[in-house]
Amino acid sequence: MAQTKIQAKLNDAGKGSRFSRTMSMADRSGRILEEMDQLEMRVETLRETATALEQEKESLLEMIQSMKTSQEMRNISDGEREELTLTADRLLGRTLTVEVSVETIRNPQQEEALRKATSLIDEIVAKVLDDLDSARKRLIALHAACVTDVPPMPIDQKFQIVVISCALEDQKKIKRRLETLIRNMDNADKTIRIMDKQKVVSDRANDKK
Repeated sequence: MAQTKIQAKLNDAGKGSRFSRTMSMADRSGRILEEMDQLEMRVETLRETATALEQEKESLLEMIQSMKTSQEMRNISDGEREELTLTADRLLGRTLTVEVSVETIRNPQQEEALRKATSLIDEIVAKVLDDLDSARKRLIALHAACVTDVPPMPIDQKFQIVVISCALEDQKKIKRRLETLIRNMDNADKTIRIMDKQKVVSDRANDKK
């Protein structure tokens, strides 16, 4: 009888021990999960920071290049222009030494959609020199397909379907690329108009002589 009671107590102790181990494993699993959540937040922060650096690099390259071809650079002496151009080239070179890359995870359908979107944009860019105004209008229509609000302008609906099929990060990059191209075309058109105006003024001055 006494032996039976002792055995029962041992069995109860064993059950309690197993229960304690189970709680301990649950606590440990919870801590690991919490650490994983924190690591995931840090990973996303890393990707966001790297993406911001990518955009900053693109912005700097665009600004430096724009300054090299600006009207202000044409209104200074040849010596000053040469010196400032060398400075701009040095800044371009230093900016290009910064390598930042955030890879986008895509499925096969998203890969194909990105290829189509890139091909459509490249096709228009290749024809810029033939007809700047027409190319600009087509790029604006592509950009209109990338915005959430309905713009008061024509939308390339075929391109919109393609862009929607791209990964979200690719959609943002496509939109940024189109914005950069349109800005560059606006600057180029402005430069052409200024140069043409200067030519007209020069021709008139020569005619008066």
